[in-house]
Amino acid sequence: MSLIDCDVCVIGAGSGGLSVAAGAARLGARVVLIEKDAMGGDCLNTGCVPSKALLAAAAHAASLRHAPDFGIHAAGAEVDWSRVRAHVREVMAQIAPNDSVERFEGMGVRVLRAAASFLDHRSVRAGDDVVRSRYFVIATGARPHVPAIDGLEQVPYLTHETIFFHERPIEHLIIVGGGPIGVEMAQAHRRLGAKVTLLETGRVLARNDPELARIVLDCLEHEGVRAYEACRGLRLSQLANGRIEACFEAAAGGRKMSGTHLLVATGRRANTEGLQLERAAVRCADRGIEVDERMRTSNRRIFAVGDVTGGYQFTHLAAYQAGIVLRNMLFKWPARANASVPWVVYTDPELAHVGLSEAEARRRRRTVRILRWPLKENDRARAERSTEGLVKVIVTPAGRVLGASMVARHAGELIQPWILAVHKRMHIRDMASMMVPYPTRGEVNVRAAGEFFRERLFSPRVRQLVRVLLRLAP
Repeated sequence: MSLIDCDVCVIGAGSGGLSVAAGAARLGARVVLIEKDAMGGDCLNTGCVPSKALLAAAAHAASLRHAPDFGIHAAGAEVDWSRVRAHVREVMAQIAPNDSVERFEGMGVRVLRAAASFLDHRSVRAGDDVVRSRYFVIATGARPHVPAIDGLEQVPYLTHETIFFHERPIEHLIIVGGGPIGVEMAQAHRRLGAKVTLLETGRVLARNDPELARIVLDCLEHEGVRAYEACRGLRLSQLANGRIEACFEAAAGGRKMSGTHLLVATGRRANTEGLQLERAAVRCADRGIEVDERMRTSNRRIFAVGDVTGGYQFTHLAAYQAGIVLRNMLFKWPARANASVPWVVYTDPELAHVGLSEAEARRRRRTVRILRWPLKENDRARAERSTEGLVKVIVTPAGRVLGASMVARHAGELIQPWILAVHKRMHIRDMASMMVPYPTRGEVNVRAAGEFFRERLFSPRVRQLVRVLLRLAP
């Protein structure tokens, strides 16, 4: 057994862990990176990258079906399932070198391919090595959460870790869970030719604005996804012909259906098993490792970032938290994480959000203003025949931007000015006075912001003032 001394030991080679390791090594720290599974973590191997590659393939299939609306007839288009899967693997292979062992060893990072467990507050065991470090960063991510469902143990099922690598076409996919993963996979597989049934015990996309979530769900149902909300008493069984039967209660009464495949998309839970956190005096709750605003655990020499902390589970958040850790750990600067986390649901149209939602703002403040602008009033959206959607901006009565939510094609891009507005506590006039090219979808942001001034600007009092000023003209 060998002893390794270093300045920073990172456990987990996902988005957050790789960002810390790369940043610390480039800044001159001696870094050890421990990863027992694939480099790149969930994002590269089972999450963002394969899912967006699959969604891209599904979008091309949908565009061919809508081509006649534009006077173009694409006859004979069909889905080659094996080629779709090859496309997903090719995209992953193109990105993989960025997260590879070779790249990080080239930066000076020592990479250990083993499981890690704490021995005490200053040392970790990884295979035959013991690592002693000034600081540790836990970035072990999360895995699919599989709830207790009657009969689930008797049927085969997929999770987000396995569905992207299913080699045969899917005839009828039953999805349990109406969060982002569930709805994204519902639309992707429907567009690629499968029948899809979506089951959710509560409300689909429950973390999002109900009005905007409804727009997304209506679009999915228009494409042929059968969605049931407020499902109760779900029971699963495998029929003699190999199909999976689902029985449940919904608003319209009892339901029974069968599908060829089952996807369980009911969230994820933190990977903390085997770390022996108690030996390092690191507190861990049911959701994940407890951290403060500086991403410190109860042991001030140990930080945690990303999904293992049990908060929002986004790749961009883990990378952002890595920057907070580097400033605290290496520069002794008490940087704190921003509470305004943006997110996007990558359906078509996309649903994007940052800051306070309408419901949150109304709970926290006596009065707020809600500014709205529909995509059907945007000329670029009309030209592209994709007018489904709405922009909602939440501001104080004085005009400070509190949050924004939207449903639109490319909403993940359109939300970005509002991320800056929320983070910098900007006034709505800053957005309303911005000049944007025509015709672009970005105009919806300016038009929504302009709604703040519409009633005041076009009031009878202002009209009277304009008439007086006109008489004073030379």
